[in-house]
Amino acid sequence: MENPLQPFLARQGFAMLDGGLATELENRGADLDHFLWSAKLLAESPDLIREVHLDYLAAGADIIATATYQASFDGFERAGFARDQAAALMCLSVDLAVQARDRFWSSAQHRAGRLPPLVAASIGPYGACLHDGSEYHGNYGVSRQELHDFHRARMQLLAAAGADLFAFETIPSLQEAEVLLELMGEHPDQVAWLSFSCRDGAHVSHGEAFVDGVALADAAEQIVAVGVNCTAPQHISALLESAGRPRTPLVVYPNSGEHWIAGENRWAGQGCSLFPLREWYRSGARLLGGCCRTGPADVRRMRTELLKITG
Repeated sequence: MENPLQPFLARQGFAMLDGGLATELENRGADLDHFLWSAKLLAESPDLIREVHLDYLAAGADIIATATYQASFDGFERAGFARDQAAALMCLSVDLAVQARDRFWSSAQHRAGRLPPLVAASIGPYGACLHDGSEYHGNYGVSRQELHDFHRARMQLLAAAGADLFAFETIPSLQEAEVLLELMGEHPDQVAWLSFSCRDGAHVSHGEAFVDGVALADAAEQIVAVGVNCTAPQHISALLESAGRPRTPLVVYPNSGEHWIAGENRWAGQGCSLFPLREWYRSGARLLGGCCRTGPADVRRMRTELLKITG
């Protein structure tokens, strides 16, 4: 079992993630007012997804995440797709990212000073597929077995689809993290990073201590990074300090600082234009990027700053 992050950490001291996929698609005119969110475009506008992947790579992303955060068999069924169609669309999400990566890497000028980028199969929480904002609290009202069944089918499919690693993203509770780690045992050749959504500078969204979530992931051999995403930037420094110094590198990709109002299907509040990357890097963050409401320009700016920090 190889760690695909190691070449990046050894050569440049960090791995640059991409930014928000769905919100960038919306910036380009996509209508995502639907419970499938960005996964809706796998059927409607796959070329646009590939275009956004390419732009993130050109901006400096070392890792791009697939358009499967909110994709699930249950969700596609609700939208009228048969199970085989749903499977094909989720596999397409990996194909689109791989196509973008290969197209980018085929240019000699893009290879200068870079390592071959990676594709991460995005696996969001159960709540993301409910499309009701519950990924930000984790109070689903379902059993542990139901969580197992929900995640198992998608993981089995994506494990064979050709991505380089899993990205378990915006996980709100330790229970759901435990379920995902248990399921990783069914895929012994796979590795993943695990990132939590957090409600303040010390707790994941469901209320457990972030440090306990970090320790849980850090003890799992197949986890290659652990941290936080889709959380307001003002909480990140405290969260990193509370994490201690785990074996695995820390992953950090906050949202812009605005907050999601699920009942109104919109973002509100004031965005943050700059992240204190030097401070986060000193606290152990080695995978860095952005989540909702961040875009290619933010990734380009972050990569430039990180190269100064590590160079």
